[in-house]
Amino acid sequence: MKRRAWHQGVFIAAGIYNIGWGLYAAVDPQWLFRFAGMPPLNYPEIFACLGMVVGLYGLIYFEVARRPEQGRLLAGVGLLGKVLGPIGLAQLVFNGAWPPATIVMCLTNDLIWWAPFALYMYDARPRTPAERR
Repeated sequence: MKRRAWHQGVFIAAGIYNIGWGLYAAVDPQWLFRFAGMPPLNYPEIFACLGMVVGLYGLIYFEVARRPEQGRLLAGVGLLGKVLGPIGLAQLVFNGAWPPATIVMCLTNDLIWWAPFALYMYDARPRTPAERR
C-alpha cells in the first residue's frame, strides 16, 4: 500500500485522539456548553454517551492502523461520520439553535481528519491488475 507507514501513523493518532476526546466528554460532559456560553445540559449523560461512541471509534482506528490493507470499510464509516457531523452542526448553527463557538468541536473531531482519511481511502482503493504492477 502506498504511504502505508504514514497512514498507520494517522490512524494511530486518530485512535489516541478519539479515545482521549471520548474520555474527556464522559468525565466532563458540560465542557462544550461552558465553552460556547450555552446553558448546561439537563441530561449530560447524553453528551457523555456521545463521548463513549467517539471513543469507540478510536478502537476502530487502531484496527485500521494495524491492518491498513483491510481497513477501508472501517475508515470509510469513520470518514462518513466526519462528514455528517459537521453537516448536522452547520444546520444547528444556521438555525440559531447552537452558537458558532460550537464549531470548535467539528474542527478538531472532523475537519482536520478529512484530508488524511480521504487520502487513505484513495490509497486503499481496490486496484486493477495493471495498477498492481
